[in-house]
Parts: sequence; C-alpha cells; structure tokens
Amino acid sequence: MSGVAVQEARHGGAGVHGGGCTCGDCPHGAREGHRRAVADFALRRDEFAAGQGLPAAVAHSASASRQWVSEELTQSAGLVAERGRAEGGAWLAGLWRRTAGAALAAVVVLLLVQALTAVGGGWTPARTAGLAAALVVAGALTAASWFHRARGGALAPVIGEDNRLSTSRAVAVAWVLFVAYAVLVLVGQLALASAPGDRDALISGLELRRGAGVVTVLAVVCGIAVLVRRVVGLRVLGQRLQKVRADRPRAADLLTDDAGRGTFADIQYVVINGVALLFGAVRLARRPEQLPDLPWGLAVVVLVSAATYLAGKYAEGGRPVVLSVVRAREAGALDGPIRTGDDIEIRGAGFVPPGAQSADRLSRMVVRIGAVNVHVPLVPVAGGFSNPTDTLLTVPVPADVEPGRVEVQVVTAAGVETNRCVVDVTE
Repeated sequence: MSGVAVQEARHGGAGVHGGGCTCGDCPHGAREGHRRAVADFALRRDEFAAGQGLPAAVAHSASASRQWVSEELTQSAGLVAERGRAEGGAWLAGLWRRTAGAALAAVVVLLLVQALTAVGGGWTPARTAGLAAALVVAGALTAASWFHRARGGALAPVIGEDNRLSTSRAVAVAWVLFVAYAVLVLVGQLALASAPGDRDALISGLELRRGAGVVTVLAVVCGIAVLVRRVVGLRVLGQRLQKVRADRPRAADLLTDDAGRGTFADIQYVVINGVALLFGAVRLARRPEQLPDLPWGLAVVVLVSAATYLAGKYAEGGRPVVLSVVRAREAGALDGPIRTGDDIEIRGAGFVPPGAQSADRLSRMVVRIGAVNVHVPLVPVAGGFSNPTDTLLTVPVPADVEPGRVEVQVVTAAGVETNRCVVDVTE
C-alpha cells in the first residue's frame, strides 16, 4: 500500500491534489491543510482545558502541568501558523488568474449594458470608445497581475506592509482607474471624430473647469494614501502603534481594524468614496464627451470623509503600559510578599496587539523580570485562553531572579516594550 501511495504522489494523481490534499503545493491543498491544523489545535486546546491528556509525570504539579501544556500548545500553534502562511502564499499566487477573469467579466458586462441601452438610440462612437477604453484598462490590469503574480496580482499595490489590504490605497487606486478610464473614453472619441468642431468640443471637455471636482478629489485621496503610509510607519517605529503581520489579505481589511472589528473611519471613507465614484460613473455615461463634473458639494463631502479617515489613523493604537504588579494568590492561600517561585499578576493595557489573538502570536510574549526573560505561559480554556489577555498577564518568578528590587517589563508579540515597574522580591 505504501508503494502505491508513493507512486500516486509522484504522478500527481487525484488523491494527491484532491479535497484531502495537505501538501501545500496547490491552493486547495494548502487551504485544506490549514483547516485541518486549526481543527486539530482547537481539539487539543479544549482537551487540555478540560484537564485531559496530561502525562502522569507532570499531573501532580500545577506549575509543571501548566508549563507542559503551554509548550505543547506553542508547538501546535507553530504548525498552524506555518500552514496558514502556506495557504496565504498559495492564495496570493492564484489571485492573478481571478483578477484577469474579473476584468474580462467586467468588459462583458459593459458590452451587454451598452448593447441593451443602444436598442433605442443606436450605437454611437462614445459607446465604441467606452468599450475600447474598458479593454485597455482590463488588459493593463491583466498584464500587471501577471507581472506581480507572486504578490497578489493587481492587488499588489494595495497590499500594505502588514500583508493586509490598505483602505487608503484601495480608494486611491479606484479613483485613479476611474479617471484613467474617463480620459481613455475621451481619447477614443477624439480618435473617431472627423469633424473639427467635434474634436474641439472633446478637447475642451478636458479643461480644468469641467473636471475640477474630480481632479481635487483625486489629488486628495492620493495624498491621503501616501500620508497614511508615512504616519503608520512613523508610529510603528516610535512604538506608538503595534502592527502584526497577517497570513494573507482579506476583503474585510478595507472595513475593519487588524483585529477584525469594524471601524467607523474606514467604513465611512469607503462608503462615501464608493457613492462618489458611482455618481461620477453615471455622469460619465450621460456626458462621455467631458470629464465627469463632480459637484463641489459632493467633492467637499469626500474631503471631509478623507479628513475623518486621516484623523482616525492618528488616533488609533497606543503604547502598551504596565500599571501594577502584584502577587497572584490562590483561594485559601495566605497573603505575603513576592518570592521566587510565586506567580505574579501584571496588570495594564495593550498587552495583546490587534491581530495577535492567535496562539502562535500569544506565545511570543515575554516578561522581563530583572535580567531574566520569562515566556508568558498559555493557559487554555474552552474556546480560547485565560492567559495572556490584553489587560492581565500571569507568569512565575523564576529561581534565577535575584532577591531585592527588580524591574518588570512586558514585550508584546509586536516587539513593543512597555514601561518598567519596580517590585520587591524576597527570598
């Protein structure tokens, strides 16, 4: 049987890259492998949370069993993270084909809409120019997708350094494509026009007074995209913002923060710009002989939305902080000072960065107690972990810690260090 399996693997049979493939060499196999790894990890975590699966050698000691469970979950979480990265890479590698298909489908839809609307008024040069412009844009997107196929195809320019879709870049790219399409429509009509008066009218359609609103909005959203990248980069380097890399981009990134929660600043920015783009598309369809004349009222609404989005980027995040460190006391235990071997509770805020709720990220958290680095143990409960949390960490004080006044500091999964809190450790 093993010889048959090896033979099938060498020849790439249906059993290798089918629904149960976990090799990571194809998108479906990487996705299935990640799904199975996540399911196995969740089952193992819940078993440990229920007190099952502990070896007899550590079951007698609460601290030993906690450390053993944490190590086992950390290793399992590493496998889940590895499978997740493999799935993300396979998803990005296959995205350019879907991008090319979507661009072609958009051209077909435009052709059908033009054919239906031409029933009463007939086919016009503007319709030909619009279809030709759509083919040019679709071809450019397809070519860009192929050249950047390893980085997500046409989505490569809107994927941020944290491997998430950037809202500001996506909005800017949408406006750039729309304005480019509108100019190409005018270029196509100019190429088809024969009368001098028609050519002069088309050239005058490019005058600034016709498209001042669109040009202003384009300049602002492009500037916002560049400025937001600068702001986020400086805040990360200054440890005022914690960023954790995602396994792969998701469409929800446009409307949510790194933790997957919807944010008002992002949602309103996407919605208002989407409405403005829809209005511009209708104006272009009605008056294809000039740039869409976006009314100044709507342009100002877009500018207010952009200012709100930028203010939200300045306001988000914050540096993690340690507020206090106390000795952890179990029920019935006596009160006393902190001694080596005791557990301490570190209370504060911002210990778990957005997007770092997975076990492999939580296992990277470290507490410095004096000169000793203590990895924060994972304490499983049904469906998650009770330690670490965003506001509370529990770690043991190792025997290597020298008695006396020592400093306690937390290093988060994003590599950001908190302030130092001084505690007294007795023998």
